[in-house]
Amino acid sequence: MPVTWALLIANLAVFAATLLAGAGWWHTANAVQLDWGANFGPATQDGEWWRLGTAMFLHFGLVHLAVNLVTLAELGRYVERILGSARFVLLYGGSGVGGNLLSLVMQGSQGVSGGASGALFGLCAALLVAVWFERRTLERSEFRWLFLGGLAVTAGNIALGLLIVGIDNGAHLGGFVCGLLLSLVLAHGTPPLPHALGRIRLAASALLGIWIAALILALPEARYDWSDELAARDAIRQFASTDSELAERWNAILQLGDRQGLSFAEMANRIETEVVLRYEESFEHLAAFDLDPRAPSVFLLGRVRRYAQLRGTASHEFADAMRTGDTQGMRRAFEKLEGASVLQTEHPRPPGKK
Repeated sequence: MPVTWALLIANLAVFAATLLAGAGWWHTANAVQLDWGANFGPATQDGEWWRLGTAMFLHFGLVHLAVNLVTLAELGRYVERILGSARFVLLYGGSGVGGNLLSLVMQGSQGVSGGASGALFGLCAALLVAVWFERRTLERSEFRWLFLGGLAVTAGNIALGLLIVGIDNGAHLGGFVCGLLLSLVLAHGTPPLPHALGRIRLAASALLGIWIAALILALPEARYDWSDELAARDAIRQFASTDSELAERWNAILQLGDRQGLSFAEMANRIETEVVLRYEESFEHLAAFDLDPRAPSVFLLGRVRRYAQLRGTASHEFADAMRTGDTQGMRRAFEKLEGASVLQTEHPRPPGKK
């Protein structure tokens, strides 16, 4: 079962890599998984469709990984031998992608998902199909034990997904349906009626095409543009670096004035060109973003934008006060500079839950 072994190793390797990237042993923050290719509506539907595949190799903690790898080892050793390695790859990949597609339909922009469980439900469906096809070669009691037991385990896992918060039942259901249809398309054993195998494959292929088309048509509209969200986050990070640099520049100008005996007018001019203009440029760059109100960074972006404006205005007022020798004005402007904080800028609360 070379493919099963390769999948086990790949999942372990990806988990180890995410640990090095900052993931936790028992629980992983969504940001790490998102960076590594987890399935998420706004990102996936913004052209990053490869996430439907990469999400299959990402797990949210050691327990999540262990349960899925034990299941993969158990199911894989049967299904890969029944179908052969090439068909097994198509079944596993198709079930995982199909499960993640239904997850997008059901979750929309509400959750970040990952894990091999959609593909594993597809393997379970394929095993049930294989047992059904070979039922005439099995003892009746053995068939009932294998087939009904498999159905019971599948139904039980679906029921658990409905009861336990955090389980992606969409991926489970989607993986099972795709696995069921794909196993019929890929079947090469002996069905109950050998001459009907071609018709079974044709019908399953048609149903699979209809199912995938229906899922694509049912995809909800993304709540916001992911590329805009990422660009806004980058702009916020860049401004944080610029703000630290300008704070150091402030101190350097004042120290230079003391050492070289610069006049207030000369220091004011340097503040205008080296500090005020940079804050104004930063404000204009941040103001150029028109994020959807539902985007996660929209409120932080607003606070940072107002902070940049406040720092620029206070720096300008300080420079003006220096030129006229207005010590009271300089003190007020300096207090405004010192009191400026991203968290202190007010903004209405976002609607809905906190």
